Amino acid sequence: MDIIGYFFVALARVLDIVLSLYFWIIIIAALMSWVRPDPYNPVVRFLRAMTDPVFYRVRRWLPFLTIGGFDLSPIVVILAIQFLQWFLVPTLLRLGGMGHL
Repeated sequence: MDIIGYFFVALARVLDIVLSLYFWIIIIAALMSWVRPDPYNPVVRFLRAMTDPVFYRVRRWLPFLTIGGFDLSPIVVILAIQFLQWFLVPTLLRLGGMGHL
């Protein structure tokens, strides 16, 4: 395997880790939105800073996702993350010559 192959494998692995972490950030933020936590808590502020810009874009592109006050944008973001993990990560691994992993 050459240096470009190693680059694609490393990129795929890092991307998989980042997407997995963001998946859990989305899940935690969605669960916390049900209990109305203290907005001044640093953890809540971090989660909002990480998720609100993405949720805003999804709501802007797909305004029909808010149904009766229930926001479905986290579900769309989770589906997008899963798609990237199932399509992009294996594609990068194959480009790197490790398609069997």
